Amino acid sequence: MNHHYYTAEWQTEIDKGIAKDSTIAYLWQQKAMPLFKLGKYEVGMEFIDKAVTYDREKWQDYRAFIKCIFAKTYREAIVDFEDYKSRFGYGYVMDHTYDFHIALSYLQLNEFAKAEEIFAKDYKIQLAERGEDWMHPVDIFYYGISKYEQGKYEEAIQLFDEALEIHTQFSEVQYYKSICLRKLGKLEAAAELYRLAWQNGTQGYTFNEDNVIYERYPYQVRWELNRAH
Repeated sequence: MNHHYYTAEWQTEIDKGIAKDSTIAYLWQQKAMPLFKLGKYEVGMEFIDKAVTYDREKWQDYRAFIKCIFAKTYREAIVDFEDYKSRFGYGYVMDHTYDFHIALSYLQLNEFAKAEEIFAKDYKIQLAERGEDWMHPVDIFYYGISKYEQGKYEEAIQLFDEALEIHTQFSEVQYYKSICLRKLGKLEAAAELYRLAWQNGTQGYTFNEDNVIYERYPYQVRWELNRAH
């Protein structure tokens, strides 16, 4: 802990621990973690696989998360999450359910109906178990995106509005809602909302995920490529 995790010294000190006891899963995870944050997914995956070997229950869902959000190997992420669920049941990793990540993976594979089905089921489970105050705007946003991609613009807008009640300046939600409004012929409202989305987006009001500083999330808008119309 005397060294930053991006340094060679970090890796050297962890290797000393592994030399003494290579079965400590946490050490393998700590070797892998900075590599993922540096975009070195293939190398990092070798080490996180070791962590899973020695403590599957602790680290397999984390590995599946890495495959979904960092490495973007979506089919592998689905397999990993489904296997973990069959072994250990329904749960959460990095503030979101396993089913959220599975649905997001299907969304990224352009299997929009499948993604919507899983998002809808997970939405109902969370509402029933945790209540409205628990709902995460990112979960609702992607559920809305699954409908948007299928041309269900009015249904998508309803979900985007729910997300905006929680995160009022969530620029991506405003952006995709503006597209839906335009598709429905509401051009003035769409233009006004787009301008607000651009204003919020350029001021940094985007995904409130810890890992957004390392990875661009699916459907995250590149505001530097967009202009306020």
